[in-house]
This record gives sequence, structure tokens and C-alpha cells, in this order.
Amino acid sequence: MSTGRVRLLVDINIHDGKFAEFEAIVKQMVAVSEQEPGTLGYHFVLSADRTRCRLIEGYTDQAAITAHFEGPAVQQFVPQMMQVASPVGMEVYGDPGPQVTAMVAAFGAEIFTSWQGFDLCKGCLGTPCEECHGT
Repeated sequence: MSTGRVRLLVDINIHDGKFAEFEAIVKQMVAVSEQEPGTLGYHFVLSADRTRCRLIEGYTDQAAITAHFEGPAVQQFVPQMMQVASPVGMEVYGDPGPQVTAMVAAFGAEIFTSWQGFDLCKGCLGTPCEECHGT
């Protein structure tokens, strides 16, 4: 079964001596993203030496990721983050729609379309539910 969900993986290098500033911006990005309808996950994971980071994002569909890209996490905080860190890679999993596709192209993103697989919601607990899967 195909899925309308869209995920992003962003590879980020933190500039020398800028971790505290980076952390403050990230906290704000997480706080605003948590309030966005359709955002399923938004995780920053950090290397042991605190010089590299990955941002793992998940959205219910194209509308949700588009709203995120139009919202403060991207429009306000990404420009601030780019003063203290550099995105060095981006991958998109699923179809983000034309607007987000154009926006991520500026970062050299590679887009992987959904092919095979499925998603389960928290309520499914291993058994596809009617809400998610129409069964």
C-alpha cells in the first residue's frame, strides 16, 4: 500500500563555537513545529562531538509539509540557523508537492518517491485500522 506521508532527512554541520546558538534556535524550531497540524515527527539527533546533526521530519501529506515550509520554523528560524550551521545534504521521502519541491531544490535535495511499503498509526498497533487504511 502506498502512503501519502512525506519525510525529510537534513544533514547539518554546526559551525565551530556556535553550538549554544544552534541549540537555542533548534529549541524554537521544535516548539513551533510541534504545534503544526499534520506534523508527525520532528527530531534533531546529534553526533557525539556536537558538530553534526540530522533533522528527521515526518508529515501526514503534501498539505502538512507545505504548511510547515510556509510557517515560522522554515521562514523565520532556518535563516537564523544558517548563520550558525550549514545544511550539507537533504533527502525527501515521498511526494512533497510542487511548492516544497521548488523550495528544497535550493538545498540540492534529492527526492525519493514512495514505491512499496505502508505506515501504521499509533492506534494500529501492528494491525491496520480503518482510519488509516480504510479496512
